[in-house]
Amino acid sequence: MDLHNTPFDSVSPCEYADALPREQFMHYAIKPLWEGMPRIAGPAFTVKCEPGDHLMLHAAIYRASPGDIIVVEADDEFAVAGGNVCAIAQSRGIKGFVIDGVIRDLAETRDNKFPVFARGVIPKPGAKKCIAPLNEPITCAGVTVHAGDIIVADEEGIAVIPKDEALAAYDIAQKRAQKDGSMSLEQWQAEHAEKVESILAQLGFAE
Repeated sequence: MDLHNTPFDSVSPCEYADALPREQFMHYAIKPLWEGMPRIAGPAFTVKCEPGDHLMLHAAIYRASPGDIIVVEADDEFAVAGGNVCAIAQSRGIKGFVIDGVIRDLAETRDNKFPVFARGVIPKPGAKKCIAPLNEPITCAGVTVHAGDIIVADEEGIAVIPKDEALAAYDIAQKRAQKDGSMSLEQWQAEHAEKVESILAQLGFAE
């Protein structure tokens, strides 16, 4: 199994928590912008937009490959994308946007069912004046993201899996999901209670 054929989206970010440290999960302020958004997973195409500007995201939608997730470092004062930009990205096979910033035209994006994870919405768009290299390391919602890192995003949160660790992380997460899926609530409770009581006893809690 390789990166391109691994179903990273078959496992929740919650299971990836067994494989990754806290610093690989984005701040919860970056969230799905419409209800019922599906989980997405794919390699990061990284973009840095200068404050008040959105040129490089608009450039990226024509340069990212089908299956990519465009991950953006921006500010939250001006929208970096609207309905048409999202529709073009969708038509080119881009799986979604993860933006440390805001967009506009949410109704259009929701109607098209294009996944966008961001801080929120604002009507005012940014400018197109500032260039920056694409696919360079960025900081998005507190996480350093490199081009090609695997993004797994849903309503539970957003995991950033370093590409060199992605297959190992998937294996750990999948085994956790399989273990939890194979247990009834009663079995899980019995195991959980035993673990909790053991830890309490080790720490000297006696009540």
